[in-house]
Amino acid sequence: MSDAPSPAVLAPADLLVRDARPSDLPEILVIHNHAIAETTAIWDTELADLGERTAWFQARTDAGCPILVAEIDGAVAGYASYGQFRPKSGYRFSVENSVYVSDRFHRRGVATALMSELLARARRGGVHAMIAAIESGNTTSIALHEKFGFAIVGQLPEVGHKFGRWMDLTLMQLVLGDGVTSQS
Repeated sequence: MSDAPSPAVLAPADLLVRDARPSDLPEILVIHNHAIAETTAIWDTELADLGERTAWFQARTDAGCPILVAEIDGAVAGYASYGQFRPKSGYRFSVENSVYVSDRFHRRGVATALMSELLARARRGGVHAMIAAIESGNTTSIALHEKFGFAIVGQLPEVGHKFGRWMDLTLMQLVLGDGVTSQS
């Protein structure tokens, strides 16, 4: 279990982190597609559509996984979620996170606020380990995770290809608690 303190959330007073609603999906889609088209944060090469995001929302909701949004002045400034790390039952106490911020709201504490609440939900939900899989050049995301106590546990060289180049994947992990209440 990590003894790392949770970083102070220095967010604007008008920032609200809440559960996402289906009505947030169009704004989530804009953020998601910007990350696909302009960054290496998401390794898809084709833009998503509202049907795909709706299916993702339903699958996460059905699995009991949180989907959070940060709202500023009525706009979705970012979103975060986690899902089971891998689809085998032995991984049921380990999750992989995702945190994305709208380009309009960078450097305003949005990612920190989302991560803080996401970790609180994971702890309350009995998650043992949270994993982040980050493109190795995304130093902002790596620094965010380090701020919350995540450690780099591995790197996979040249496992992704986007924008005409090979990309490395950095794996980070934070052990949150026991997770398992029995040996089953």
